[in-house]
Amino acid sequence: MSRIAPVDPASASGKAKEIFDGPLKGKHFNIFKSMAQSPAALQAYLGLSGALGQGMLTGKEREVVQLVVGSLNDCEYCVAAHTAIGKSLGLTDEQTIEARKLTLKDAKLAALARFVAALHEKKGHVSDQDLAAVRGAGYGDGHIAEAIAGYALALYTNYFNHVAQTPIDFPPAPKL
Repeated sequence: MSRIAPVDPASASGKAKEIFDGPLKGKHFNIFKSMAQSPAALQAYLGLSGALGQGMLTGKEREVVQLVVGSLNDCEYCVAAHTAIGKSLGLTDEQTIEARKLTLKDAKLAALARFVAALHEKKGHVSDQDLAAVRGAGYGDGHIAEAIAGYALALYTNYFNHVAQTPIDFPPAPKL
């Protein structure tokens, strides 16, 4: 049971109802129902997620970021969700596991995963070598900015789920 009570979309009112009937129509996942206790918090998630969805990083790349951070933060909800989403965007089962273990065979995705892991480990104080490695894999400054924003989004959802103890409503991610 969630420690932040979920809002029932069927009985939601005001801004929460607008969000459930609009951008979240048909996407009434447990994380969103609990975030809806604060429509501003839910809008913050939707705003950043939506903006990144229009960015330079591909869907696969965005999901690698989410899987790396979710795994590093032990967020079972996010790992399950982003395994499912990643697969829907073209990641293989193997790649979703490799992202979580930082063992991606795809060199470009591996460089992105290592960069995001360095962001996490070094609390943003990445080295010139960390930047050179991700740039050497073909990522430009815009991609790097989006990876940082994706990291921030993952941190938000990971911590939200830790506090809320959000019940997982996605297929469980494979065990490592």
